Amino acid sequence: MSQDEPDGLDLQRLRALRRPRHDLDHLQNRIAQHLDDHDGYLAFSGGKDSLAALHLTLQVEPNIPVVFFDSGLEYPETYRYITELADTWNLNLDLRPAQPPLLSILAASGEWDHTRPNQSDCRALRDILITEPAQAAHAAHGPGEVWGVRADESPKGTGRWSLYYNALTLETARTCTECCATAAQRRANHGGQFSRTDGTHVFGPVWDWSIDDIWSHIARHELPVNPVYDKLRQLGTPPTQLRVSHMIDGAFLEHGRITRLRRGWPSLFEELAQALPRIREFI
Repeated sequence: MSQDEPDGLDLQRLRALRRPRHDLDHLQNRIAQHLDDHDGYLAFSGGKDSLAALHLTLQVEPNIPVVFFDSGLEYPETYRYITELADTWNLNLDLRPAQPPLLSILAASGEWDHTRPNQSDCRALRDILITEPAQAAHAAHGPGEVWGVRADESPKGTGRWSLYYNALTLETARTCTECCATAAQRRANHGGQFSRTDGTHVFGPVWDWSIDDIWSHIARHELPVNPVYDKLRQLGTPPTQLRVSHMIDGAFLEHGRITRLRRGWPSLFEELAQALPRIREFI
């Protein structure tokens, strides 16, 4: 390309020019009210959704505890990214490692090595990776939690979609006394929050955002993004599978995740294959 030829459309700039679909001032007021009511922390995964939630929350509570639940099997870039972001943004970072780490659990289970017997752990994997570290974080910081989980990460009527919309129905019936005339107002005023049976209270400020909403917010505010995203894109990852969660994720084993792990992190893949020989079956 000659010096006089155009570079082409700047998609990042185009995203930044999109008008926000949501009232950010209203969202920040809801975050502030949630923290006033419940105190607590923000759960940060290093991914795009929790980055947007973190940016919104820091505008109202700069010193909120930012908790990273470390499975012990995150991408190497994720650890560096979180460390650098904590330093640059002066985050009140609280690291909560899983005990035992995910790799140790998988190796000990025997399910990843045909030469070893299966040995089931009496504790569920979710308890080890999320529930138990979260309980410790709540004990340290309070019963409230802000997170970046979105409804449309699950198909309509399932998973996270159902979690949020069922909670919206209950919250509207409980607290909305003719304050909202439309469904959009009900979502804006009462959506994104729910309480767990253990007494914790969650608010997801980006709960009804689309992927485009997230990337536009990141571009508009020039937020630093985990470099794992660019690396996964270069490896041909479909947009719907761009996730920076732990490297071995059961939800995507048969969708090319392990193949991309081998191509993008070959030395690390070989080390993992020594501990988990069966990962070679997914390439």
